[in-house]
Amino acid sequence: MDLLRWLYEASIPVGGYELHWLELIGVLFGLGSAIGGLVRRNWAWPVGIVGNVLLFFVYITVTFDQADQRAPLFGQSGRQIFFIITSIYGWYRWRQVQQLGGRDSSAPAIVPRWATNRERLSVAVVWLVGLVIVQQVFATIGAGFEAPRWYYWCDAWIFIGSMLATYAMARGWNEFWLLWIAVDVVGVPLLVHSGYIPTAVLYGVYSVFVIYGFLVWIRASRTETPTPEPEAVHATT
Repeated sequence: MDLLRWLYEASIPVGGYELHWLELIGVLFGLGSAIGGLVRRNWAWPVGIVGNVLLFFVYITVTFDQADQRAPLFGQSGRQIFFIITSIYGWYRWRQVQQLGGRDSSAPAIVPRWATNRERLSVAVVWLVGLVIVQQVFATIGAGFEAPRWYYWCDAWIFIGSMLATYAMARGWNEFWLLWIAVDVVGVPLLVHSGYIPTAVLYGVYSVFVIYGFLVWIRASRTETPTPEPEAVHATT
């Protein structure tokens, strides 16, 4: 904890912004996880989990640090916990698919595919219902300052969208990249508004990276032999 505290307090001035080391390291782990997802390697998940743990401390510590002028983002801190849970599922599922497909550990773990219409509808319904519920929860908890109502809607949008994008990645759906774009459209402006500049820059760069990743996954889904779905295999045994 002393190390985390030191990393949180240690910073370097960048323009008019104090760049905290803990935030920077967490952001870099997040970028590493995104690269691992692009090439479909299992190590993307544990790398992402480390980044989630670090960023959780960044966002949650702001809530209790009176000297920090940045706005506390409960959605950002809370989603790190769900990221970890979803990432454990994704890590397990990718390893399972890789084994069922007889793939070498050095090869991509999965072959991406398009979600079915039913799966897309489920995502849309969960996002809509979750958005309404979560924004109300965040508004009830409060933001620690006089926040306008749109603030809670934006934080809830990021929270629900991030969960669905991570789940879609675990399932190997091409649409997961599109879900991240939808998250970034709201997430980047909110992070800038709240003072989390490095994270905002990451997501800004990530938006460009996402478009490239989307094209790479589409090409893989067209040219590579589909891998067995664990759920389908279990259903027939």
